[in-house]
Amino acid sequence: MNASAVPGKVALVIGAGDSTGSAIAARFAREGYIACLTRRSADKLQPAVDAIRAAGGQAFGYGSDARKEEEVAALVERVEREHGAIEVLVFNIGANVPCSVLDETARKYFKIWEMACFGGFLNGREVARRMVTRADPQRRQTIIFTGATASVRGASGFAAFAGAKHALRALAQSMARELGPKGIHVAHPVVDGAIDTEFIRSSFPERYALKEQGGILDPAHIADNYWHLHAQPRDAWTFELDLRPYMERW
Repeated sequence: MNASAVPGKVALVIGAGDSTGSAIAARFAREGYIACLTRRSADKLQPAVDAIRAAGGQAFGYGSDARKEEEVAALVERVEREHGAIEVLVFNIGANVPCSVLDETARKYFKIWEMACFGGFLNGREVARRMVTRADPQRRQTIIFTGATASVRGASGFAAFAGAKHALRALAQSMARELGPKGIHVAHPVVDGAIDTEFIRSSFPERYALKEQGGILDPAHIADNYWHLHAQPRDAWTFELDLRPYMERW
């Protein structure tokens, strides 16, 4: 692993929260990539940025609304102008807000779709437009859309989230089939299980107690799999990868 970043190789993580997104950014920074992290509030990114820099990597935080076309275009242009070509895009926005379909509002249903799916389209399209101009057998270019249990099956109380995640999966499949022949690896990991986050610790203490048994997902281990996807040779690409604890029912 490289101690210093490679100029011009950028990993852009959209939705770099306090756990998985930040861990993914840190993993790519360890491999010498310039990690660019985004969320709506740039101030909330500072701890992750500082941690990556303290470990010897390069990281930069950007405030951007992934649902706004103009902001997405401006973000991508700025990142490439300031740091170099985006070789990895990770779209990692969740938007999981459970609610009975009987109580769901049109406004919230639309906003969940807007965050979890439409944002993926805007960011994926904007980066892909640049990647296709740099197609080269020697250059790795990867777009990863984070999936979830709701990407492959619905459940009571998850009508809005499952609808959005199913749509994101279909977007990823379509982009993989269109862009794969152009040398761009599009992947869709399905993260099927509870993740080690403050939300799980505080809201589901019984579930969190399974951590010592390997019963919840470690963000760093999720990040290892994202790096694995990017590092795959082009003759053996994976589109969909399931990640779940050994004790998770499925």
